[in-house]
Amino acid sequence: MTLGVALAQTNSTNYIDDSVHQARAVAAHGVGSVWFGQRMDYDSPALAAIVGREVPALQVGTSAIPVIGRHPLLVSAQAQTAQAATHGRYHLGLALGSSLVAGAFGTPFDRPVARLREFLTALRELLDTGTADFHGELLTATPPLPTALAGAQPRIPVLVAAMGPQALRVTGELADGILPYLAGPRTLGEQIVPALTRAATTTPRVVAFVPAVVTSDIEGARAEAVEQLAFYDQVPSYRRVIELEGAQRAADLAIIGDEETVAAGIQRYYDAGATEIVLTATDLAGAEDQQRTWKLLGELAAQRSPAR
Repeated sequence: MTLGVALAQTNSTNYIDDSVHQARAVAAHGVGSVWFGQRMDYDSPALAAIVGREVPALQVGTSAIPVIGRHPLLVSAQAQTAQAATHGRYHLGLALGSSLVAGAFGTPFDRPVARLREFLTALRELLDTGTADFHGELLTATPPLPTALAGAQPRIPVLVAAMGPQALRVTGELADGILPYLAGPRTLGEQIVPALTRAATTTPRVVAFVPAVVTSDIEGARAEAVEQLAFYDQVPSYRRVIELEGAQRAADLAIIGDEETVAAGIQRYYDAGATEIVLTATDLAGAEDQQRTWKLLGELAAQRSPAR
């Protein structure tokens, strides 16, 4: 699984039905995976389970569930349900969260890296052993009943949307890889991948999320990117990696152009150390160019397939 698409719909009459429809279109183009962000109106592991069961050609993943406001016991159960439903094609993505998310739960956004470490420690114990006896400063996980779900095999990959030095260290020690977003090739290759690799005991996965679209309307797509991605310009963790790349705003990191331009942009991320790439914001230029983008991804995926 080296190329995927992050799905998000607008103006849906039924978000779940539309997600399945889009996933089928992605699979028809030969793309290997679809990913779902965690919002406040749907549950991403449940959506991934439904889509993965309806479209068995695809790997499915969540990117990413904030640990703020959640507990390892609940996330373990959700992940195992999705893994069993998809017969082993689910990838669990977690995030530290933000003050915005914490505020929604009425929870202080303090010590996020310490919380991440405790969350991952308890979660890995639950997933790997079927129980836990974890007593941390910030959370406790001591289930009175077994937590292993029949059919939830193989081992569920746990990935983290980590980009800062401390979060990368914890992720390297306790998870299987990272889900960086808006971290350009230079930042990925010079900052993020080396820090992660130093902390990891095995070769980590680097699943880079990259806004991109194949289109002839470059100016229109760039203007839409400025509008769609403006939120990230105000978030400190994203602002940091945007500036490290030498960009002024998130939209500057979007790859927009013809097939050759987008393919070359994707290759730069592989050259920087990404093991997998997921395109986001493929709807920047409308439905026709979104299909054009997915078609290119399928062609690139076929070129990278070991069978070829």
